[in-house]
Amino acid sequence: EDRASFGLTFCPHLSVQVDFAFTVWQSFPERIVGYPARSHFWDSNKERWGYTSKWTNDYSMVLTGAAMFHRYYHYLYTHYLPTSLKNMVDQLANCEDILMNFLVSAVTKLPPIKITQKKQYKETMMGQSSRASRWADPDHFAQRQTCMNKFASWFGAMPLVHSQMRLDPVLFKDQVSILRKKYRDIERL
Repeated sequence: EDRASFGLTFCPHLSVQVDFAFTVWQSFPERIVGYPARSHFWDSNKERWGYTSKWTNDYSMVLTGAAMFHRYYHYLYTHYLPTSLKNMVDQLANCEDILMNFLVSAVTKLPPIKITQKKQYKETMMGQSSRASRWADPDHFAQRQTCMNKFASWFGAMPLVHSQMRLDPVLFKDQVSILRKKYRDIERL
């Protein structure tokens, strides 16, 4: 299918970002590639795993609402993970993205790949009142921390891997003629 069927033609800026994400994913098809990133940490005071959405240089998860990953992971999610974890996700209507990140990191032993997003994306997402209120809800984060610990317990360890790598679409498909570029083969990498 083309992008028009997904409603992306109305916003060329978004279309270029999606094209870039897809190109990155093609280079790393075993990973989750996406925009909003989150992180986990060990809370030594509470002796449990914590979850944070603070925008830092370090991340270990990419939210799946704006991400690409191989359909094989959907198969594993559906057929490999226990019903108890999937029921927990369904009952909470939360944590499916965390569980997918756990699964992919457990399989690959690699972190996801974060694509640098425009600030406009965060502002646009936060401007949506129903989603913004959910993100601001302390129960939402408490549920996500509970999920993290339940998932880590089932996996027998913390599979998430931290990373600081970000890929930036600033020079992706730029308008400079290929003949004027110093590194002419850069777009083939």
